[in-house]
Amino acid sequence: MNIATGLKLGLPLLMAAGLWGVNALSADAPVATPAKAVQSPRAAPVQKIAAPVKPGGAAATAADNDPLVVKRILPITGPFRHGDYVWDDKGVPAGPIVITVDLAAQTLSVFRGGYEIGAAVILYGADNMMTPLGTFPITQKDADHWSNLYDAPMPYMLRLTDDGVAIHGSDVELGSATHGCIGVPTKFAALLFAQAKLGDRVIVTNGKMMDTGGLKPAA
Repeated sequence: MNIATGLKLGLPLLMAAGLWGVNALSADAPVATPAKAVQSPRAAPVQKIAAPVKPGGAAATAADNDPLVVKRILPITGPFRHGDYVWDDKGVPAGPIVITVDLAAQTLSVFRGGYEIGAAVILYGADNMMTPLGTFPITQKDADHWSNLYDAPMPYMLRLTDDGVAIHGSDVELGSATHGCIGVPTKFAALLFAQAKLGDRVIVTNGKMMDTGGLKPAA
């Protein structure tokens, strides 16, 4: 789907006032399923994004409700297709990591202290095994994970749910999908794995846009 249509990886963060989302892959092997190409350049991001309510109506903590204040997005001026990613953390200060996933835009963004340091086109769950929406803490990291359910590699796995949904390295190709996980290019997955810590927030939404008040892409 068009990135401009859903506020590209700038910041999916479903919130009461509005947010956008990203598709996730299951913590297992991809499944062949039609997927639309992501080709358009992304739009400017939103200034603040509030975290969505936890799945199942679980009470949100104060940290879950902290808004993401976006200070910079990475410039992506051309088409952003399956298998593409960008990463640039030069000069970005230390800070908390927040990962946003927009299923409608088919993109994932990594923010450190509000500065976008990475973005990638993703795979996500097929219709019968949808990627869940909500805010999830990273509960496990395993650089060499292997799915015992699908007997498939899941390199640089960051677990989000007890039933196996995770972010992990994958061959991100047009026309593929996952069993609910969020698949990202493996080289990008390695960069993300090095930055992410247990407890870091992953916010998964599905294309709801927010007010793009005044924030400009980085030069």
